[in-house]
Amino acid sequence: MVAANENEEKKLYIVYLGDQPMDHDSAVQTHIDLVSSVKGSDHEARKCIVHSYTKSFNAFAAKLFKDEAENLSDMEPVLAVYPNQYRKLHTTKSWDFIGLPQTAKRNLKVESDVIIGLLDTGITPGSESFNDVGFGPIPKKWKGSCAHFANFSGCNNKLIGAKYFKLDGNPDPADILSPVDIDGHGTHTSSTAAGNTVHDASLFGLAKGTARGAVPHARVAMYKVCWATSDCADVDILAAIDAAVHDGVDVLSISIGGWSASYVKDVMSVGAFHAMRKGIVTVASAGNDGPSPSSLYNHAPWLLTVAASGTDRGFRSQVELGNKKSVSGVGVNTFEAEQLYPVVNGVDVAKSSERKGEARFCYEDSMDPHKVKGKIVYCELGSWGVDSVVKAIGGTGIILESEQFLDAAQIYMAPGTMVNSTVGKVIKDYIQSTKSPSAVVHKSQEVKVVASLVPSFSSRGPNPGSQLLLKPDIAAPGVDILAAYTPLNSLTGLKGDTQHSKFTLMSGTSMSCPHVAGVAAYVKSFHPNWTAAAIKSAIMTTAKPMSRKLNSDAEFAYGAGQLNPARAISPGLVYDIDDMGYIQFLCHDGYNGSSFGPLIGTKSINCSSIIPGLGHDAINYPTMQVKLKNRKQLTTVVFRRRVTNVGPSASVYNAIIKAPTGVNITVKPTTLSFTHANQKRSFKVVVKVAPMPNSTLILSGSLAWKGVHHVVRSPIVVYKP
Repeated sequence: MVAANENEEKKLYIVYLGDQPMDHDSAVQTHIDLVSSVKGSDHEARKCIVHSYTKSFNAFAAKLFKDEAENLSDMEPVLAVYPNQYRKLHTTKSWDFIGLPQTAKRNLKVESDVIIGLLDTGITPGSESFNDVGFGPIPKKWKGSCAHFANFSGCNNKLIGAKYFKLDGNPDPADILSPVDIDGHGTHTSSTAAGNTVHDASLFGLAKGTARGAVPHARVAMYKVCWATSDCADVDILAAIDAAVHDGVDVLSISIGGWSASYVKDVMSVGAFHAMRKGIVTVASAGNDGPSPSSLYNHAPWLLTVAASGTDRGFRSQVELGNKKSVSGVGVNTFEAEQLYPVVNGVDVAKSSERKGEARFCYEDSMDPHKVKGKIVYCELGSWGVDSVVKAIGGTGIILESEQFLDAAQIYMAPGTMVNSTVGKVIKDYIQSTKSPSAVVHKSQEVKVVASLVPSFSSRGPNPGSQLLLKPDIAAPGVDILAAYTPLNSLTGLKGDTQHSKFTLMSGTSMSCPHVAGVAAYVKSFHPNWTAAAIKSAIMTTAKPMSRKLNSDAEFAYGAGQLNPARAISPGLVYDIDDMGYIQFLCHDGYNGSSFGPLIGTKSINCSSIIPGLGHDAINYPTMQVKLKNRKQLTTVVFRRRVTNVGPSASVYNAIIKAPTGVNITVKPTTLSFTHANQKRSFKVVVKVAPMPNSTLILSGSLAWKGVHHVVRSPIVVYKP
């Protein structure tokens, strides 16, 4: 065995064990005993184990050779052994835009007891968004901790918890072993969810207004799991969720993604399942790999999966050419224009004819510094950060050409903007038309844009994990969001950037996620005893429908629609799901009961011995999805659902059906009558689909239960692969 392992590197593995009751010390000893049995000694075992998960579930992380991991997986108390993976981040005005003004109805006494936990890059404790002026004592339920660390001044009555996790033992040279935020991402997401009200916030005068979270009176706990150059490790994510569940958070916000189609192997899915069992809502970003189909992350049924949407605000810069013509570009340029500068095309200032292909994209070491010095350079977009390349060799600014990424404004470290190819041709033709072309990029201005568009970067469905489940669940603002930032990073993070600000603009489903987490906390403040599924249902069924005409991917882009906080606190009816409901779904979806160990803490479940879930998808989900398997014949699918009355005791709801051409939807019964609170009513939805034309990929329908004061809407989606 020694010879076989000689050239092999140890890897980190997560080992799940049964959830038998035991205290921390006993669990740790069990972990040591198990590893010792494959290592040969307690001493070696202790060296290999990097963390024991004992608060919310029973597992450990250890550095093992492959054969040792395989031997462990065959042992009696071990449920599963999975290798560690590294995941990536999904990198103001928005609250007013979606109808949550500063004057919104609040239940302040309960809101101040709500705790949002975030897994991210850390937090900036000195930010105004997290000072504790006016805050009462920390909620009694809080069991978490906080301490002073390098560059970290400690917590207060607003920021009540801060921990970091770096279990692989490899310090990140660009980061600090501390909960402090070097990147800025975690500070931004935390303040979006629950930041204090800060007046006159802006980015050098842009996006000026009042910055605030959804629940400014709620508390924040940061679990740093993402590092400047080493991403976010599974072992750290699982440790953070384990700690957060124990500490007493009410909502988890996780703007991190990594590819995994299995709901019983993925650590986000496993951790969120354990959180759900304790009543904690886990909100996660859908990812930034759009507009490719099936590009979603974080799509387990117990996760609230968030896509990005735009607001009605954009940022544009005027580019003035030497011939007096002006064109418009997209981006955030904070520099005041001083004069016209010579402008060149990157391809014309290449170091040599062999480098012209690279110089066209302004890649590093492709351009002649003498020909670039003092000039604005025109480049096609090949990679991000070329403004740093141009500035480093003496250039004064940059104009980028791209047909993608024009729906979110990038921040530039030198005067810069991005234009489409049509505008780009105007600029390139001008450069060729005169011996001494010149241009200037003016400081960006706010402009009104078409609202409620899903940006191209937001990941799309259909769900790669299950054809039965519509994902994403909801869309929320994720484009050009102003929120708090760290003083420890420049605005772009690029070499040579000297711009710093207390607030900045960011885009991504990373920004959408804390919007929804904040609203989940907002709903929780009015309904502290609701289950995670009930809160999720309230958010989804009250969403504002979005336009399919503006978003061709329809529900695969925006789920149930645009987040609508004011209505979410009073949904009328909810679709609730308990632990067994999710197990029934997994059994129905083809999972083997022997693989459920990491979720449920026992060796296996015999799917054939449990009562099967009802209907086509065997889950009481707030949306319905049909995948056509036969394109030439009529397809008939039956869904069964059950709603709980959380509105007025005596209430009546009537079914309103919207069915697209070629689809027939019927509901039985068509009226639901309730006589008391928490009463449940069941109904059946039959969807009949005629053969779809080859050109049609997705059809959108809906069922809405309409009462006197409530509309409870569920999208019904039909698609063909």
